[in-house]
Amino acid sequence: MPAEKEINLTDAQIEAIAEKAAEVALNKVYTEVGKSVLKKLAWLTGAAVIGLALWLSGHGSLPK
Repeated sequence: MPAEKEINLTDAQIEAIAEKAAEVALNKVYTEVGKSVLKKLAWLTGAAVIGLALWLSGHGSLPK
């Protein structure tokens, strides 16, 4: 096995890496939450459209 190379980072570099990692992780969380919200909104919209169509057909408002 090759010998591992030691890398020395300054506190500022470590802080910058940590901030970037936190930013990337937060963006992933926001993306997943956004997808979940959009999926639920699509289901709700579909249910509303079907409900409206059933209501309209029950009142004779839709063409036959």
